[in-house]
Amino acid sequence: MYLSDVDIKKALESKDIVISDFDEKRLQPASYDILLWNKFLIVKGSSTPYVDPVNKILPEYEEIIVPDGEAFILHPNETVLGTSKDYFGSDKYLVQLWWKSSLARIGLAVHNTAWLINPGHFLNITFELGNFSRVPVILRPGMEVAQILFSQISSPCQKDYKKIWRYKDGEANFVAYEEKK
Repeated sequence: MYLSDVDIKKALESKDIVISDFDEKRLQPASYDILLWNKFLIVKGSSTPYVDPVNKILPEYEEIIVPDGEAFILHPNETVLGTSKDYFGSDKYLVQLWWKSSLARIGLAVHNTAWLINPGHFLNITFELGNFSRVPVILRPGMEVAQILFSQISSPCQKDYKKIWRYKDGEANFVAYEEKK
């Protein structure tokens, strides 16, 4: 069961859902629009001749910071990693990241497979931004780039994500959440 706008607001009030800098204008009937931040990671094209995940041969990335008011140009058939400006999560609900249909229609993808945020995970999500169109797409810090949905799970999780997370900056995100409480 997905939460409606009414239920999302109730869950925010009870602190069952956390969304930094919540803005009611971005609340949709059953989702919440999240913003693109100004940090992007691009693969250094000449750093590695190939990627071999099994043998831990991975590409090197270069971080690009785009000042507010400026743009990042995502060229056709190119992918980059971006970050949400919004920090969010829930101990109680499953959070799902979805494309905005208006952007998908012009060829912008916000994730390949990383659309599921387990209960107990609080983060600024990493987007897997891809341009599947024939023309460049302009990305701007602060633009509404994706939406999150909240769904009720059948029972509390036995394994809390705070205990099993695998990503290095997950701890930083958790610390930030704890400080915001």
